[in-house]
Amino acid sequence: MRKTACLFLLALGLSGCAVGPKYKRPVITAPDKYYTEEAPDPNSIADLPWWELFKDPVLQNLIQEALKNNYDVATAAARVEQARAQAGISKSFYYPQIGYGAGISGQKAELVPNHTYYNYNVNLAWELDLWGRIRKLNEQQKAIFFATHEAQRGVWLSLVSDVAQAYFELRALDEQLQIAKDTGVSFQESYDLFNKKLSGGAASALETSRAEGAMADVLAQVPDLERQIVAKENQISLLLGKNPGEVPRGAHLSEQHDLDTVPAGLPSTLLERRPDLRQAEQQLVAANAAIGVAKANFFPVISLTSLLGGVSPQLSGLVSSGTQWSVAGNIAGPLFTGGRLKSEYRLAFAQRDEAQSLYEKSVTQAFGEVSTALSAHQKLAESLKQEARSVTAYQEAVRLANLRYDSGLSAYFEVIDAKLNLFPVELTLVQYDLGRKVALVNLYRALGGGWKLTDLDWTKSATNSNPAQQPPSTTNR
Repeated sequence: MRKTACLFLLALGLSGCAVGPKYKRPVITAPDKYYTEEAPDPNSIADLPWWELFKDPVLQNLIQEALKNNYDVATAAARVEQARAQAGISKSFYYPQIGYGAGISGQKAELVPNHTYYNYNVNLAWELDLWGRIRKLNEQQKAIFFATHEAQRGVWLSLVSDVAQAYFELRALDEQLQIAKDTGVSFQESYDLFNKKLSGGAASALETSRAEGAMADVLAQVPDLERQIVAKENQISLLLGKNPGEVPRGAHLSEQHDLDTVPAGLPSTLLERRPDLRQAEQQLVAANAAIGVAKANFFPVISLTSLLGGVSPQLSGLVSSGTQWSVAGNIAGPLFTGGRLKSEYRLAFAQRDEAQSLYEKSVTQAFGEVSTALSAHQKLAESLKQEARSVTAYQEAVRLANLRYDSGLSAYFEVIDAKLNLFPVELTLVQYDLGRKVALVNLYRALGGGWKLTDLDWTKSATNSNPAQQPPSTTNR
């Protein structure tokens, strides 16, 4: 017993000697400001909850429905629970594993009376974590759990952004469809007019054919835009986790909330805001801990086992007949594995190096995504302004062409040409407006928007009919 106790105390003393490297975050050199940004701003739209950026009540309802029913959200939640359970399994190895058993057996032979025996036992097995194998295994599983949790937060953010972008694209298609229909009606009226004049001999076949060709060219885009609208509604329905169907509309695209200047925040804080970067770092932590697990496998495993039990030919005397017990210390270790342990150790190092490279790449890519979205939002504002001037100028050209035609100063060809020039620039204006709105969505995503929201805030916003009335907590998990 004294030897066993000494062995136990020695194991406790050595259990602090964990093998394997300690985790250190890679040194990341963040830029002073984002590329294309004039000056850094400590404030960021990422501090806003999503409902303060996307203010259309219809869009808010769609986002709430998606957060509640989306398949990717449900999958991410299940993966979090799986990782939580795996972490719990690893944690159980810290403690003794206690079990029990009981049985009954009989014996019969010639010239020997029948014998029946009853037995029971309580057994214990406990691995002493001298080299930190269990500790590193727990560190690895906890990091995997945290990475899975960050992936869940990333799914929430991506879903909000995807729904908002798809909704803006749908509203853009609605506006383009309306432009095409209005332009088609205008050309239809012109064609009907010239067709009547042609029948009466007051118009040429050339004018009639030109009007018909212009009308058909515009009307051909109507069914194609309707096809795109159906496809976009189906995409949104999938994001909402429901069968395909019509999607409700709210404000027009041009009426959607936008910002003249978008604060991006300091680049150095991006690592703390973006869930995908936090996920990549936790994956690096897990890979680093795996090196310790692989290294600990070189050392022997020391464990304590004990057994307490009894055997009796009478069930009533199972306890009174006395018990048997045993306590033992066991040691087991590798002698020859054909290079397997060494290869596992090298594999763990290579996987850690890969995880570090992916983490550093993700950070660098994140800086680029923010810079790209910032530039798009800034430059598309100027494009939108210039295209609006173009639309105004072509609308004036159409008005003047109609005046000249009514005054007999020109043929109707000028009117047709003016309308044909106006139609594509009206469509382009919608595209620039859409591009700016999508750039804002991409910037919110790239900056890790809503990072101050807790998990409870995200889930509450999925069920609250008016999330703007429920201010979120200002602390993260």
